[in-house]
Amino acid sequence: MIQIDDTIISLDVFKEKFLCNLDACKGECCVEGDAGAPLEEGEVEQLKKVLPVIWKDLSPEAQAVIEQQGVCYKDEDGEMVTSIVNGKDCVFTCYDDKGCCFCAIEKAYREGKVDFYKPISCHLYPIRVQNYAEFRAVNYHRWWVCKAAILLGEKEDVPIYKFLKEPLIRKFGQEWYTELEVAAGELKQRGLI
Repeated sequence: MIQIDDTIISLDVFKEKFLCNLDACKGECCVEGDAGAPLEEGEVEQLKKVLPVIWKDLSPEAQAVIEQQGVCYKDEDGEMVTSIVNGKDCVFTCYDDKGCCFCAIEKAYREGKVDFYKPISCHLYPIRVQNYAEFRAVNYHRWWVCKAAILLGEKEDVPIYKFLKEPLIRKFGQEWYTELEVAAGELKQRGLI
């Protein structure tokens, strides 16, 4: 473990390799699972704000769920998460003509239609951040649907922290990420990664 400010970072974030491979997985991480994506304070309002812009990209089933329960709900742990369709798909998924799943929010962001990228938990995946009283734990979440990303990451030699540079900076700031890179260099020098 490495500590930067109030974050405790698992060594897996430095050691493990990961590079999303949408051609292989078809965006399965937005479809599989038993709950929606975790939301931070303020993100529910952001989701409501972008909803009119992305509405036409959502499936009729997703639209029905949103109309019935809203963009989010409390999961079994009492945490706010994105609403899901039929116990699986995030309501914000959309598909291309090849059946590949995408985030409708991210699509709208890339098209310059909204200024919200997507929930930070989605942007950071496969990293999960857990808040505790004294610190925040930054851990690698292993999931079978990401096997193709692990294989591609190993082939291209891309550690998780490098793959997730943009969302890590979005979450923790540039100064924090610079310290993370310094820590990675020291770990490498000591033969720990």
